[in-house]
Amino acid sequence: MYDITSKPDPQALFAVASEQAGFFTSAQAHGCGYSWTMLSHYAATGRFIRIRQGLYRLRDYPSSPHEEVMAAWLAVGRDSAVVSHESALQLLDLSDVVPNAIHILLPRSRRGLQPYPMVSLHTTAKPLGPSDVVEREGIRLTSPLRTILDVAEIGTASEQVIMAIEQARSRGWITAHELREQAPGRGSRVAELAERGLHVA
Repeated sequence: MYDITSKPDPQALFAVASEQAGFFTSAQAHGCGYSWTMLSHYAATGRFIRIRQGLYRLRDYPSSPHEEVMAAWLAVGRDSAVVSHESALQLLDLSDVVPNAIHILLPRSRRGLQPYPMVSLHTTAKPLGPSDVVEREGIRLTSPLRTILDVAEIGTASEQVIMAIEQARSRGWITAHELREQAPGRGSRVAELAERGLHVA
């Protein structure tokens, strides 16, 4: 349990925020000695920017390419959520897809979570294993194989899925055996796209 009466540690908070594109949660700030009163004061004076309830950003921290994804992931809950589907596809740079929302995957137990603007929440009943998650730019997201299966299942354009398979194989991130083993369990469309992607010259 953190001690909200302790002296604030700006260096510790900066260290946390610098790993998260300048963002930090109120819980993380409390862990660095910032009380609710201090957070409110610094937000009111402009030193911290309040993004939404429980999420802040250091005012002078430089912007970064995927900071909106980082913000959404932190807001939903970094301990149990991962960036997924087309958003993960984009972060992995496996296709040309441009997501129309930030996709985040949650445990089924959190399915009642209030939605956030421009965020698409997905749930899974099966816990993600170590092989299902990777990290990019400080963000936890679904692995290349899991991402490809997920986007194929939700109806992402065929050419984008095939491109993702080709790119992931060329980088050594997935194997034909892994894809053929898991694709059929996601339905006929996924299995068909997997075979098409594996046969791209």
